[in-house]
Amino acid sequence: MDPAEIEAGRKRWSDRYAASPVRDADFTTLSGDEVEPVYGPPEGVEVPGFERVGWPGEFPYTRGLYPSGYRGRSWTIRQFAGFGNARQTNERYKMILGAGGGGLSVAFDMPTLMGRDSDDPHAIGEVGHCGVAVDSAADMEVLFDGIDLATTTTSMTISGPAVPIFCMYLVAAERQGADIGKLDGTLQTDIFKEYIAQKEWIFAPEPHLRLIGDLMEYCAGNLPRYKPLSVSGYHIREAGSTAAQELAFTLADGFAYVELGLSRGLDVNGFAPGLSFFFDAHIDFFEEIAKFRAARRIWARWLRDRYGATDPRAQWLRFHTQTAGVSLTAQQPYNNVVRTAIEALSAVLGGTNSLHTNALDETLALPTDASAEIALRTQQVLMEETGVANVVDPLGGSWYVEALTDRIERDAEDIFERITALGGDGSMTSGILRGIEDGWFTAAIADSAFAYQQALEKGAKRIVGVNCHTGTVTSDLEILRVSHEVEREQRRVLGERKAGRDASTVEIALARMVEVARGDGNLVPPMLDAVRAEATLGEICGALRDEWGSYREPARF
Repeated sequence: MDPAEIEAGRKRWSDRYAASPVRDADFTTLSGDEVEPVYGPPEGVEVPGFERVGWPGEFPYTRGLYPSGYRGRSWTIRQFAGFGNARQTNERYKMILGAGGGGLSVAFDMPTLMGRDSDDPHAIGEVGHCGVAVDSAADMEVLFDGIDLATTTTSMTISGPAVPIFCMYLVAAERQGADIGKLDGTLQTDIFKEYIAQKEWIFAPEPHLRLIGDLMEYCAGNLPRYKPLSVSGYHIREAGSTAAQELAFTLADGFAYVELGLSRGLDVNGFAPGLSFFFDAHIDFFEEIAKFRAARRIWARWLRDRYGATDPRAQWLRFHTQTAGVSLTAQQPYNNVVRTAIEALSAVLGGTNSLHTNALDETLALPTDASAEIALRTQQVLMEETGVANVVDPLGGSWYVEALTDRIERDAEDIFERITALGGDGSMTSGILRGIEDGWFTAAIADSAFAYQQALEKGAKRIVGVNCHTGTVTSDLEILRVSHEVEREQRRVLGERKAGRDASTVEIALARMVEVARGDGNLVPPMLDAVRAEATLGEICGALRDEWGSYREPARF
């Protein structure tokens, strides 16, 4: 790009920055020196390919979505939490918010993630152990008791039964007296990544896509600020993928959801801003920064050029980041504090919109209050003490970072070509469905995981405390243990709720929901009616399972 074009871009950025709100904060170094909001090439210098880097707030958004970056608004501290019953988790949420957390992120237990009630035989021994148990709207009310849902952004990490859980969230907000149209938050809902990596599905892909399409339509018409889909690469990376595979598989899933919205007749400029993303921040510091920058660039280009998005907000890739759980070690767990801080810093330098930092003991159990506080304080130290929020994309223009960004983008584009070739019709959706059916995604991830494990065992890749520097003076941690009394109490309360409701009203509501499922109507309104009647998660999912059947992954050898 010639110097005149670079200077024109600098002027456009400067005008946008001047019109942007900026936080009342000290934007100087620790020594008191003023720093500029953004840095770029010296005036008069020609920079080949600079249009791919550009300026913050300008297509292709490699350097961020907003001209002021974190000077305008810092990232949201959104700590992921959930354990035991709704009352216990509510106490943890109040602790997080009271300590400076900016939003909530709900972790559900395994029965809830699989659409099962706590009294289901499949739930024995699992209630409340890896997240919070939610059986009905009454649990959702307790979960957010004393927390104003109208003013608190809430993310819910659940995919298979995402739509009934969303309905319970809405009903809990209704019972608080909230204006439903103003609710703001995120629902994961990403069923593709379940078939690719995490394996928490209920139905075959097609019924799940029906539910997701219904949810997108409902939110577009009733909850304009709510984000009904958080496309997740986190679990793909945790399963063993490379950074490029995480990026490519995740964005491919996002493109397929865009195709789903378009197939429903929705305007891409209207629904695309409601799509958000969820990435892993792994331990290779610069590779992760490059991954985040490449993600924004790819998404903006594809949405504009392939799917016809003309509104910049529809071209923006907004994402949440969580530090890598798979990088944490049971050996010398205090080292995990360092790993988490480095991973969190990569997410911030990559321009994340919100962030969860893992606790040092999460490889052993759910976090204690003390370790959860350290995880929260890690973000606050980055935000308040390090100066990383003072300059937009401070590594932009680094030869290494730009080369990594370009390389990851090229690798991702190669993977997109392979996926679309699988389907045969040129669409991303067909390629993903065929890749799921053939086991292509799981095989690719398994190959990458195996290669990394071999490198560890040969000593080519090193993990402190595991295959090098193994001596330690530290002792075992005290970890959080969820009492089995939680399960007994949850089952008892659930039994009382079932006995105390109007059973005929529940039956009528469930029957109406199934009737709509047999046609092409939107399932969200009848599901909301079932939830208002205190139908449970297991009853709702069970009724649809009886209608649609369940899905079993084909055996592969």
